[in-house]
Amino acid sequence: MSRLTRSLRFGSLATIAALAAACGGGARPAAGGSTAASASNGALPKTFTIAMIAKSSTNPVFLAGRIGAEAAAAEQSKKLGIKISIDWLTPPTEDAQVQAQRVAQAVDAGDNAILMSTSDANTVTDAINTAVARGVPVMMFDSDAPNSKRFSFYGGDDVAIGEQVMAELAKQMNGKGNVAILAGNQNAPNLQKRVQGVKEEAAKYPGIRILNTFYHKETPQDAAAEVMRAMNAYPNIQGWVMIGGWALWTKALLTTLDPAKVKVASVDALPASLAYITKGIAPVLLAQPTYDWGYVSVNTIVDHVLLHKAVPAHVQMDLIRVTRDNLGTYARQLVAWGFTDVDSTYLKLPK
Repeated sequence: MSRLTRSLRFGSLATIAALAAACGGGARPAAGGSTAASASNGALPKTFTIAMIAKSSTNPVFLAGRIGAEAAAAEQSKKLGIKISIDWLTPPTEDAQVQAQRVAQAVDAGDNAILMSTSDANTVTDAINTAVARGVPVMMFDSDAPNSKRFSFYGGDDVAIGEQVMAELAKQMNGKGNVAILAGNQNAPNLQKRVQGVKEEAAKYPGIRILNTFYHKETPQDAAAEVMRAMNAYPNIQGWVMIGGWALWTKALLTTLDPAKVKVASVDALPASLAYITKGIAPVLLAQPTYDWGYVSVNTIVDHVLLHKAVPAHVQMDLIRVTRDNLGTYARQLVAWGFTDVDSTYLKLPK
């Protein structure tokens, strides 16, 4: 597991959540001309600002990504002898149109690069292309805009992620039973591909039947409520494949889902999700290294824009398989990523 021992000194998620409440904060001052101009003569600028536009400032996975971005910015600032900062321009709730506006805001403010996870690729592609045309390079993470002029994307293969989480559920269900998909935002390109992967993998099991795919706002409350509505509408659901972990970020389903009757396999493993492992409702969680969304991406931007290194168009992100066997190790990883709400019980478990 990458960077298990890295400790953070750049604030907690609670602090960042408070900062994010202002819907992105004020714009940064211009950094002395376009990135292209400052790089053309081989000299590093004195300051370098990266606008970070995630899907939602109230979603804890993106707050973890912000911590990673700020940690990488601080490390690179010390290493290169310049001031690298993060301009957090993430909207409070998912809205691709607002994201497109924030891209334009970042360019007008003089930010030097943009790091983005989009709620709807079609809505933001023109804004991305305009930013690039004005000399501001764009990198994507988590949810790509593949038809835009962004220079790189950090994330997993979403079809493969869907296949992997479905395969985990099929093992738990011995290859047979009625399955439902919990799928989040219907317009998010990464989630569309994960649903595709789930269905392709499920087709390999003649005994598996997908009853329906359920979409919802990407909040813990909305996701858990959608699961309960679905269970009422389809009482014969025997398994849930969750392509995002929203419903397990709340305790609501701990008393609703009976592990003897319903099995769950899910992407993501935040502190609140760990109880679902210990109770046996979700024996396997496939965690995204959300801290690295920011950490790896900022380092990639620095390599490409400031240091003129070749970077891949797709920087691969691998999932972390979390079970009872590595629960203590993973809990300590969450603390290292900046999560402050990890139950101390898990931190006492052996490595």
